[in-house]
Amino acid sequence: MIQDISRSMEACAAYYGDDADAVRQYLVQGQQRALALPNRGPLRFDEQGAVHRDILEAYSAYGFYIFENALSEEEVKDLADDLDRLRENFPTTMGAATDAKGRPALGADSQAMTLQWAKPLSDPLGGSQIANGRHQVKLFEPKPDDSAPEATPVYLAGSLQYSLACLRTYGHPGLLRVAEAINGEDFTPFHEGLFIKYAGLGAAVSWHQDGDTHWDNPDFDEDIHGFNFMGQVYGSTAVNGVWVIPGSHKQGRLNIVKMVEEAGTERLPEALPIVCNPGDVVINNRQLLHGSFANTGFETRVSVNFGFHRRSSVLNVHGAGIHAQATTFDDAFIKERSRLIGLAISARQQRFPDEQPYQYAPDIKAGEIPVWDDSQLALLKDYNLMDLSI
Repeated sequence: MIQDISRSMEACAAYYGDDADAVRQYLVQGQQRALALPNRGPLRFDEQGAVHRDILEAYSAYGFYIFENALSEEEVKDLADDLDRLRENFPTTMGAATDAKGRPALGADSQAMTLQWAKPLSDPLGGSQIANGRHQVKLFEPKPDDSAPEATPVYLAGSLQYSLACLRTYGHPGLLRVAEAINGEDFTPFHEGLFIKYAGLGAAVSWHQDGDTHWDNPDFDEDIHGFNFMGQVYGSTAVNGVWVIPGSHKQGRLNIVKMVEEAGTERLPEALPIVCNPGDVVINNRQLLHGSFANTGFETRVSVNFGFHRRSSVLNVHGAGIHAQATTFDDAFIKERSRLIGLAISARQQRFPDEQPYQYAPDIKAGEIPVWDDSQLALLKDYNLMDLSI
């Protein structure tokens, strides 16, 4: 059952003044259209063990699919417990070197991108040249409550080095079988992180498409920029969740400024929200037009994000430089970055020994099966300097 967020919808609409009725209607109707789509259900496989054709067809048609209850209650609790521990080690304020207990703050000595902050309810990327200018328009920025802090955490990059629970979710056998079905058995990593949308504080993420490198590639198709999984720890709603335009992943690079101008509003009429319960996992095509409004509601969203690419999309390709420094991804680079897949599979097997683990073909073929022990978590420091960002 999807949670009742009518109070949050009312709170959200109130921020828009004369547009309150239109915003309320947009939220309600968007949720109704989202729940009516035939692109949600459990992870299913056919008699040969392949991902069910209905799932792949729906994902191709709409650009996203919701795997209901993909994460067990036990796994969701592991993630929530780790998130609580991580929050205790966040810097006291943006840029602070220590946490509230005086310890070195999470990521304080990292070279790679770690914890990102933003002003409450702001749209820090919209209309800027950040991330190669892909966030073309700025969304409405509600005025936060007077008690709001100057800045709030919005994203933790390189999450696998901080959370063993996130690492184990990265090795989820059913989800990795989906990755193989879409990107081939030699699929590669992309990037991992935690999206944090605190109730009443969470920043907006302006409309954008994630892909950057292959828009003019003669071999361009709907999957060339890969996809993200988004595991939901607390659920996702029309107020705090990601909104998407179904099918837009097949349309090439879109002129978002023009789309907003033609609509006469940032609330694009074709868009609808991704609505989920705790434990649901979304697969989201990176070319799908998507974004999220400032979280003016009463529910916090934390999404456990991790994505995968086709090997052909990254091999000998010069990276986009958004998630890590731009470089050319050769065989050795890809192999080193991909070792986390095997480590995650091993870590997960130790936590869930009754589960049939996924077998990652590149490791099997190389005869190099990684074995995890918890002391290795510290060795993952700054691994995301090697993110395969395209």
